[in-house]
Amino acid sequence: MEDNEILRLFNERDEEALRAVSEKFGRLCGSIARNILHNSEDVEECLNDTYLKAWESIPPAKPKVLSAYMAKIAKNISLNRYKSDHRVKRGGGDIPLVFEELEELEPFAAYSVEDTAERRELLAEINRFLGRLPEVRRVIFVRRYWYCESVSELARFFGMSGNNVSAMLSRTRAELKKYLKKRGYDNG
Repeated sequence: MEDNEILRLFNERDEEALRAVSEKFGRLCGSIARNILHNSEDVEECLNDTYLKAWESIPPAKPKVLSAYMAKIAKNISLNRYKSDHRVKRGGGDIPLVFEELEELEPFAAYSVEDTAERRELLAEINRFLGRLPEVRRVIFVRRYWYCESVSELARFFGMSGNNVSAMLSRTRAELKKYLKKRGYDNG
């Protein structure tokens, strides 16, 4: 089913929309949740919460790219679940590392969810930066920090060593930090 048809179903409050997003985006959303949570029961709950959040938010939301909208919901719900589950003790896996790695990019900390215009400007700058990278570096960066894939998964997929992937990510973060600083996004 096409995205515009699914959005029409949401707007008409037709529950068929939930089946359609589950069929079309369930694997994508499940993959994101699995990369973050590593627990099939938690993943299933997050998927259900993702569909519910989509139902509650469309309308009034009018997503231009439904796959990105659904992926963002799944990621946020999964990260919130992860944070909740690991609030007291530092959890294992890559999620704490992803957060630590992104702490280098201080501009992210400066904007609350309410600062929509400022966040859009920052994200536009990040997209411009990523658009200038060679494809492999861009894809590795996005898969690490958007889809929360582990360094070892990325290394296997791209036929590289884990050290090479880590070094590439480190260089890219440093370049992004410098790029953002030149554009006035320095909070330090």
